[in-house]
Amino acid sequence: MADPTNQSSQISSSHGLNDGHSAASKDSKFSDSFFSSPVSLIQSPQVIDLVHWRDPKKSGVVFGVSLLLLLSLAAFSVISVVSYLLLALLCVTISFRIYKSVIQAVQKSNEGHPFKALMEKDVTVPPETFRKHVDVCLTHVNRVLKQMSRLFLVEDLVDSLKLAVVMWLLTYVGAVFNGITILILADILLFSVPPIYEKNKTQIDRYIDIARTQVNTTIAKLQEKLPGSLKRCKAE
Repeated sequence: MADPTNQSSQISSSHGLNDGHSAASKDSKFSDSFFSSPVSLIQSPQVIDLVHWRDPKKSGVVFGVSLLLLLSLAAFSVISVVSYLLLALLCVTISFRIYKSVIQAVQKSNEGHPFKALMEKDVTVPPETFRKHVDVCLTHVNRVLKQMSRLFLVEDLVDSLKLAVVMWLLTYVGAVFNGITILILADILLFSVPPIYEKNKTQIDRYIDIARTQVNTTIAKLQEKLPGSLKRCKAE
């Protein structure tokens, strides 16, 4: 007959291994969800249709307005840009209201307020919708905090080194461009790269595979040069 003590120790050790594997799988799923959140937003059907110019008129309007706004922010302060936008909107609505009032006075009609239909619409935010968006934002904030804690406390040395390299490269980018300039370039690339990629998908994918292979080879060589204790931590 098997010793109950040995059986209990084997069961506890198996539970420990299962817990370790489950924790690792949870961390992997968490990392995937953290990085997939912005990707899923970019890959939403509405954004894809815009950046691929499925509807040229709609994409042109969005691209023009976003680029004009970013250029305005580059030339003026945020307060000035917002004030000018609201002032322009007020000029349009006031002018339209005066125009309709004059037309009604000349024609002696009684059409009422020109924005009556819009004024009767409910523009308030329901509490349920507000709480839903707050919960979604809180989920993303917690993911960011968890990921930052994992990277800055060096849970995985390789991932932390990757972040250090990215931050080091960004110091050179920041020395050449400011934030608004980067946003302007990102806006232009967002609306220009997808159509180019769609037309030259085969050639671009081949070069991307070559670059990915080189990066993976370099990372593998760096991991082989790590001390034995760090390798064991990485394996665990």
